[in-house]
Amino acid sequence: MADFTSLSAFSYSLLLLFVVVICKAIISHFIPHEPLRFFHFYCQKLNDKVNKSTNSAQQQTVAGFIAILVTLLPIAIILYLFEAFIEVNILWQALLLYVAIGSFNLTNVNKTIAQSLAAKQTYFAKQTLKPWVLRETEQLSSIGLSKTCIEMQLLRTLQQGYAVAIIFLLAGPLAAIMYRLLLEMHYCWNTKLANFSHFGLYSKHLINIIQWLPIRVFALLLLFTNIGKNFVLFWRLSRQMFFQLNNNIALLLLALSLEVRLGGVAMYDDQNQGKYKLRKTSFNDLARQPQVTDIIHGSNKIKSIIYLSLFFITFVACTFELVFANI
Repeated sequence: MADFTSLSAFSYSLLLLFVVVICKAIISHFIPHEPLRFFHFYCQKLNDKVNKSTNSAQQQTVAGFIAILVTLLPIAIILYLFEAFIEVNILWQALLLYVAIGSFNLTNVNKTIAQSLAAKQTYFAKQTLKPWVLRETEQLSSIGLSKTCIEMQLLRTLQQGYAVAIIFLLAGPLAAIMYRLLLEMHYCWNTKLANFSHFGLYSKHLINIIQWLPIRVFALLLLFTNIGKNFVLFWRLSRQMFFQLNNNIALLLLALSLEVRLGGVAMYDDQNQGKYKLRKTSFNDLARQPQVTDIIHGSNKIKSIIYLSLFFITFVACTFELVFANI
């Protein structure tokens, strides 16, 4: 009986996830919005207050950890206690999940950029992409813009959508919103910038730990879509990355699936160092550089894995519901 109750709770969460995703997709289509914009502003102000460049590296690291605690712990307690005053619990859970799930405009953004590049409107493409990435876009060529668009959609989809959904299904709406707030801290205090190389360490490591399972689930599904093509080769190339605490396995498998090159050198602008190049991991080096059409191909590949994930998890939930209902 306990198992049946637990299974029903999972199916209830899955149904709620579907409803919230559909509602947010419809609303975002007509009114693009970002509920956590104010929290991002708060993180910037908190950094200005406590992250002092005159402090030692250890002091900056400790300050970053304390900043996470003093921000997330009170919010978690308030949200947990506030739930007791909500008469319709499903509405509260739906609201938390709605806020936790990221933007649904990534496909439209990449489509707009692809159309701009095809029309030789490079400046407009750069300005459209700039708010969505940390790196500098002014010096990017058409190839660089195409590569950045593909990487941006993959990482943001994984971090703001896929991971949020899995955390919600496994741990509930409160865990999902806490993860998303921590992710916003990671975005704001990204260690790729010298000013946050120590202050943002804990947010980076915590995010990498939390994201490990969702990203591996996505990567495995992406790998299995290549059965009958280069499945064994792709597994051999990616298996060493499976237990790493980063997103590299997803980037590599997408690059292999699209038969393009991803990663490599990126330009960043830091208030301490000015503009500088950062050499990141390069994926599928022997392949061709991505073209404008690969932006659309990458978007379609990412969406296909999401649809496959939804189908798979729904099939499993329905199967177990039927089995336990007959016991």
